Amino acid sequence: MSDTPSGALGVSHTPGDDGNRPPPDAHPADQTEVVDGVEITDTPTVRVHHPGDLVGVVASALGVVLLMVLATYAQNTTTGVAEDVQGFASVLRKILILPVAVLEGIVTLVVPVAVLTELAVRKLGRQLLESLGAGMVALLLCSGLEWALNSFGTQALVDGLSVRVGGEWTLTVPGYVALLAGLLTAAGTRSRRRTVGWAWNLLWVAIGIVVITGQVSLPGVMISLLVGRVAGMGVRYLSGVQSERAYGASLVSGIRRVGFNPAKIIRVPETEPGAPARRTAADAYTRNAEHRLYELTTQDGRRLDVLAFDGDRQVVGSISRLWRSLRLRGIDGRSVVSMRQAAERSALLSYAARSAGVRTPQLLRIAEVQDSMLLVQEHLPDAVPIADLDADEITDEMLEAIWSQLSAAHAAGLAHRALTSDTILMGSLIGQPMVWLVGWETGDVASSDLARRMDVAQVIALLALRVGAPRAVRSAVAVLPDATIASIGPLLQTPTLPRQTREEMRQHKDVMTELRSALVKRLPEADVEPTQLVRFGARTLLTILVTAVAAVVVVTTVNVEQISGALRDSDWRWSLVAFGLGLFTHFAAALVFVAFSPVRLSLWRATLTQTAAAFVAVAAPAGIGPAALNLRMLTKRGVSTTLAAATVALVQVSQFAVTIVLLLVLSVLSGTNQAERFTVPPTMLIVGGIVVAIVVALLLVPKIRQWVMRKVMPTLQQTWPRLIEVVGQPGRLALAFAGNVSMTLGYVFAFQACLAAFGQELSLIQIALVYLAGNTAGAIVPIPGGIGTIEASMIALLIGAGIGAGVAASVVLLFRALTYWLRIPVGWVAMRYMQKLGEL
Repeated sequence: MSDTPSGALGVSHTPGDDGNRPPPDAHPADQTEVVDGVEITDTPTVRVHHPGDLVGVVASALGVVLLMVLATYAQNTTTGVAEDVQGFASVLRKILILPVAVLEGIVTLVVPVAVLTELAVRKLGRQLLESLGAGMVALLLCSGLEWALNSFGTQALVDGLSVRVGGEWTLTVPGYVALLAGLLTAAGTRSRRRTVGWAWNLLWVAIGIVVITGQVSLPGVMISLLVGRVAGMGVRYLSGVQSERAYGASLVSGIRRVGFNPAKIIRVPETEPGAPARRTAADAYTRNAEHRLYELTTQDGRRLDVLAFDGDRQVVGSISRLWRSLRLRGIDGRSVVSMRQAAERSALLSYAARSAGVRTPQLLRIAEVQDSMLLVQEHLPDAVPIADLDADEITDEMLEAIWSQLSAAHAAGLAHRALTSDTILMGSLIGQPMVWLVGWETGDVASSDLARRMDVAQVIALLALRVGAPRAVRSAVAVLPDATIASIGPLLQTPTLPRQTREEMRQHKDVMTELRSALVKRLPEADVEPTQLVRFGARTLLTILVTAVAAVVVVTTVNVEQISGALRDSDWRWSLVAFGLGLFTHFAAALVFVAFSPVRLSLWRATLTQTAAAFVAVAAPAGIGPAALNLRMLTKRGVSTTLAAATVALVQVSQFAVTIVLLLVLSVLSGTNQAERFTVPPTMLIVGGIVVAIVVALLLVPKIRQWVMRKVMPTLQQTWPRLIEVVGQPGRLALAFAGNVSMTLGYVFAFQACLAAFGQELSLIQIALVYLAGNTAGAIVPIPGGIGTIEASMIALLIGAGIGAGVAASVVLLFRALTYWLRIPVGWVAMRYMQKLGEL
């Protein structure tokens, strides 16, 4: 068979044998075999863990959760649909010859037997066992879910999944549906198994019949089906499935069908960074490609390359591209899903680039065989990637040739989108540099101006890593118009760069800054202020996460009836006083923060930061939220992380020290015996004694004592120099002391106002002790906001002070509502405002 002349594109489809059978040439990576007269050196993958199965598990699990939500909150809708469907029950009973129970039995018995028999006949013992295992796992999951719903499910959820059987409402999550769905999912796809195809059809018919006849609820049977899918795809992913990629005889057959007669096929191994020291063009390509690459030698001695696109590799690539298009502004939102779409896009870009005069290997043929698309192209040139060249090896002529090739592509409206130091290959012809651009799989035809500007930013960034920022900018200015160079200034940021270049930038963090400086020096009118490309980043995700946690905490822990009752029964005037004093503590905390800050801070913005901490505290243990926001505010203003951490630690240490001093002063100045009325319950004394004894015993163990010292000493070492510095500034020290005293007294007076709202009265020292002890309990137990621990401790202490249990609970609930819960929305608004200002 002769080679077809290059330049024509042939597309052929070869239906492979059963894709779940092991490839005939399965062998270790270092073996070479002869298949149908062709010498093949390959590393076939016998079993693959398909990412699509993992995605399916997650999607099915989310589907189960969504159906439960619908069954709970859209019960009228689901019940209405079920009633509409069940309206056909009388008609169905006249049509059906066999009773429904008999039909269910046939489906439950015949379907598994038929599918397992086919697997046994095909001698696929492992897949047979996997199918049985998936069915059993699905049945167990379904049974466990039904038990959990009966034991812990809300009444609304149980009602939404129930049907009336024998005059009583019964929860229905049919286990046989989950068993069959799990077994069929693990058995294979419809296209590979005839019995699986008609078995799914029969299962759907059976599901429709039992829903229409009212034997199961519609949400219940759909949940059961999804549970089976979770089990089936989970088993498939964990165990792996037989590879359906083109290997061995299938690979040879696909190449022959497009007009080439192979003599030798050699797999190019996927190389790791830095090995070998000087790689070939093929080595560089396989480093970042998602596809297999083979070197093909035909019977007439012609050298070609075969690029194999595998269907099981497309899922992850599609998800990553979709995520990038969602996260970044101005990025094309298309996400290639199928293997054929990926191959066709690669072919289109290859032809367009060649037509534009860009040096890239010419595509000759495309073939489809089993779950692979084969692209036969010219052999990659004898060139080396620019990543493997030293700076002194890269001449100005090479740099000019790189920009010339990119300009040719852009002139034709093409954008590469993934230019790295491995996709730019350097060769020579008669002493002249020859530049090749490869890896056009993610490129665009008729590209946008932004996409082409990103290409320029990617090239100038990778060149800056290779030859330095000044030389990279100088080479671009020598070829490209000044307007083009000036327009990339706002794009010189890591989100615009491919993954490989981003990783190199992390190792050389100063290069991006040097590149912007070199650009401004060369073109003073250029704007290098980074434009907002990222729709959402870690900060946005963190805000969403904290908001979600706050919502869950509020919904699951707040007893609205109790709090509303406490507010209703109290004197509203004292409630306003307590709420105002609670807000005042934010100002007092800001005074301490400003006093200890190593840089000048706005008191207003510092107050807003402390207010935002009231929102963050919902999802963080006591003290952690404010400390994190203070640290963030300092680092955003250029303070080093070490100095910022020392400042935050000093703020917290000072709050603790002033609180202790304030307690002693209050005890002395009270001058009365009122404190003697304050009695601590014996239970608290016993618990406190046990805790102290445990702590002392643990500290006697050398390893534990050393661990504690390792945790405590760094903080003390950071705090001490800052403390010495602040002591030398009496004004700051006085401001910090005033802020700490005001903050503590603000909470104490707010608590006193809550007592007054219910007509109760205690001495100032008693109120201070109750508040401080309760707050300490919340700080010791790592629960966000100290929820539960603070309330329980303060109620117990108030009872010990002689206040009735009912009144004590109302006082504490009022105090927490005014100084914690009602401040959460205010904190959220403050945090959003500070984020817009760029302070957090």
